[in-house]
Amino acid sequence: MLALAAWASAALWFQGPGGALARGLLIGLWSIFSLVTIAGLWSGHARSALLGFALAFGALQLWWHTLKPSNARAWADELAHAAHGELAGDAVTLHNVRNFQWRSPTDYTARWETRRYDLRQLRSLDMVTSYWGSRAIAHLLFSFGFGDGEHIVFSVEIRRERAEKFNELGGFFKQFELSVIAADERDVIALRTNVRGEDDYLYRLRLRPADIRSLFLAYVEQTNELVRTPRFYNTVTVNCTTLVYRMLRHIVGALPLSYRVLLSGYLPAYVYALGGLDGRYTLAELRALGRITERARRSGDGASFSADIRAGIPELEG
Repeated sequence: MLALAAWASAALWFQGPGGALARGLLIGLWSIFSLVTIAGLWSGHARSALLGFALAFGALQLWWHTLKPSNARAWADELAHAAHGELAGDAVTLHNVRNFQWRSPTDYTARWETRRYDLRQLRSLDMVTSYWGSRAIAHLLFSFGFGDGEHIVFSVEIRRERAEKFNELGGFFKQFELSVIAADERDVIALRTNVRGEDDYLYRLRLRPADIRSLFLAYVEQTNELVRTPRFYNTVTVNCTTLVYRMLRHIVGALPLSYRVLLSGYLPAYVYALGGLDGRYTLAELRALGRITERARRSGDGASFSADIRAGIPELEG
């Protein structure tokens, strides 16, 4: 009962009506009710106490299930448009590819583009891990490379409203919608290394060409699905790692469960153990070779950004 009362208090704090004062009042009333109920359990009124709590918690659940995700909110500028695409044979047309020029978190030139990709030219898949604090947690980016040197990055993120800031706990309580961003590398990687001061590492992934193609199309379908049916982000079950894990598991078959799927900063070790990275080098060597932070800062937002950040990272064999 204490656990349910705590969950309800958090739900009211993040999703209750009104401002902070109104939500605080609701939590206070709920806490008093929960304490009275618990007191009733110990004073010989267990049946009525449990019935009253069950009815109140059931009403709270009915309200909780009325909260629905939406695509129509006052989104932050960098999340204002949702990517989506069409497949025609081997050609994919992606709409709302983000290609911002970032000077600071609040100073940028907004660009949304339509781009076309020939899947016959799809050559590679790279994983980028971006750290901003703990080594246990990283943001995951997946970059698809084409024969002409172009790259497109998919990033699973919260879809933040203008006044919102990310909160891990709020991610458990329907505070944010889910988004899958399609972006140019000079946008989504340089934003992290050059503007936010994060530390990024690039790993070349060993995956069959057919599986790389399937994952690319899975991302496109995921963007289309979110346009049709918005979803809530969840800090654990639907995030930048677990969503990709489920897509890959559908493509390549069974993948072992591991704490490193949830602690995304350790995901390179998980992929390395499965043979998904370059086995000619140790993981420590791949990490050192793949640190792109300084290379990204030197390159800025130049046209050679993708080549610059890969300088010194060995190509995969065969």
